Amino acid sequence: MIQMLESIGVPAPWARALITLVVFWPVIAIASRLLRRTLKRHASPQAAMLGYQVVYYGGCVILILTVLTELGFKVGTILGAAGVAGVAIGFAAQTSLSNLISGIFLVWEKPFQVDDVIKTSTGTMGAVMAIDLLSTKIRTFDNTLVRIPNEALIKSEVTTITRFSIRRMDIPVGVAYKEDVDRVMRVMKDVADANPFCLDEPEPFILFKGFGDSSLDFTLGLWFAKTDYVALRNSILPELFNRFRAENIEIPFPHISLYTGSETDPFPVQAVDPVQRPTEPPPGETT
Repeated sequence: MIQMLESIGVPAPWARALITLVVFWPVIAIASRLLRRTLKRHASPQAAMLGYQVVYYGGCVILILTVLTELGFKVGTILGAAGVAGVAIGFAAQTSLSNLISGIFLVWEKPFQVDDVIKTSTGTMGAVMAIDLLSTKIRTFDNTLVRIPNEALIKSEVTTITRFSIRRMDIPVGVAYKEDVDRVMRVMKDVADANPFCLDEPEPFILFKGFGDSSLDFTLGLWFAKTDYVALRNSILPELFNRFRAENIEIPFPHISLYTGSETDPFPVQAVDPVQRPTEPPPGETT
């Protein structure tokens, strides 16, 4: 093929460089894609993505250097100049380097993976779409894309909501002071046991928290599979409300009782009709 190109007037160095580029560029692309597919079956998604990027971009760099060598360029001189330029660029791009190192730590430490639902310290919540070398991309529940620099995730608190297969939902419950505590706890236990999305093991628990300003306060803790959050939330609250209504258990509203003490006089109270209008004197008369 080199002789064919030379026969049509292409110089030998350019012919060798062109053949090298045409032959090895598809090899690099195919090899990186095969590696990504293999890693997806035996490793995490972000490891597969990182392996693909290392092989593809590393192969491209080696191919470009080989082509430059075939064209007669002194690669050593180019690399030396690139090293000096790299130092200058490194000082100017410290943030990018920090994000790059943080991305490597994220892939190595694995605090979360692709498709996990996370919540950042700034309140951003969503599913992880990709963990790249410079940033992590999150798809929020209202279908927007949020790009977060890796350095910010390393330095701040990140909650991985879907890390484990089961989770616990804590529901605050308040009832009136006149209600029987044991009876209220039995009713909540019956509702939890009857809900199909509530796990039997670990079993639900009920905590009597104490005496609130207007209610007796409880916490109902329910364990559930991480995929059943919405189903449990939308079912257990109406079931509790309807069961309390059927059992005549009062859910109080906030109110304040004023007590002046036994030694003070009662507060004077006067009832006023809000729609009553003051009477006007007849025409010609003054008040």
